[in-house]
Amino acid sequence: MSLLGKGLILVGLLTVLLGVVFLFAEKIPIIGKLPGDFVFQVGGAKIFAPLATCLLLSLIISFILSIVQSHR
Repeated sequence: MSLLGKGLILVGLLTVLLGVVFLFAEKIPIIGKLPGDFVFQVGGAKIFAPLATCLLLSLIISFILSIVQSHR
């Protein structure tokens, strides 16, 4: 299989995984409710800045990728 084909399969799998995450994100109680997640309301606009959630997800993804790379 060519490199382009493998890349397209990887992009497809990541898209499906992201879709599943968005589908079940509301059912995970900790997502978006950590102490470092900020919500600003100005008039009718609501701005959500999930800083702590992004840091936590970054740590989890980095840990998973480091495990995957160590087994290569």
